[in-house]
Amino acid sequence: MRVLVWIVAAAAVSACAPGPPVVSPSPAPTPSVENAAERHREVQWVRTAAEYRALSVQVFRTAADRLREITDTLTAEHWGVIMDADETLLDNSEFERRIAETGEPFEEAMWDAWVLEEAAGAVPGAVAFTELVERLGGRVAVVTNRDERLCPATRRNLHGIGVRAAVVLCETETGEKEPRFRSVQEGTAAEGLPPLHVVLWIGDNIGDFPDLEQAVRDGPDSVFAPFGDRYFVIPNPMYGSWLGNPWR
Repeated sequence: MRVLVWIVAAAAVSACAPGPPVVSPSPAPTPSVENAAERHREVQWVRTAAEYRALSVQVFRTAADRLREITDTLTAEHWGVIMDADETLLDNSEFERRIAETGEPFEEAMWDAWVLEEAAGAVPGAVAFTELVERLGGRVAVVTNRDERLCPATRRNLHGIGVRAAVVLCETETGEKEPRFRSVQEGTAAEGLPPLHVVLWIGDNIGDFPDLEQAVRDGPDSVFAPFGDRYFVIPNPMYGSWLGNPWR
């Protein structure tokens, strides 16, 4: 999350020589929509750019084509797709817009309040893709790093946008998603959910995919071979683990 810092300028007054009357410090300028747009082009891009919608729809359509190819011979109800929630299924750009326009620093309580609103919309193309998974006989498993205490609201929000997930696994003891991926594959994710052959992963962050982290950016092209085949990435310039990468 970006943090806007507003600086209050005060007029300097000589303490010795007579001069103009002391002027009280001016109040900090109120953040404006124009300032927010100027400082947060990444939020503006997600919320307004035709390119963002085109990219998201393109990713989901490509994933759908691949899904049809690889599930034709699979047993219904015994295969699935693992998807992230935020910026993959749920569009939180309204929350990011609010932060940008108020100029307030991000606080966990603000995020909690947003999640409890259950107001996140759908990422373009996401709902149609999950509907296709169901029609083809698969299950949608959502693995998110939202805190477990926010999971009920998350499930309701997903249901509200039309996503019928077989299971939603939130963060408990660790942000690492590997144990939850395995639980889906081993059949221990939820009562009544059998072991699933996971055919695709879809996310907006490199950690949404098995055994991958930001360091792979400097690896050989072969590291990225699964992308476009079993892994599909939704664009998210607003936040992510990439913010920890050194500037180049």
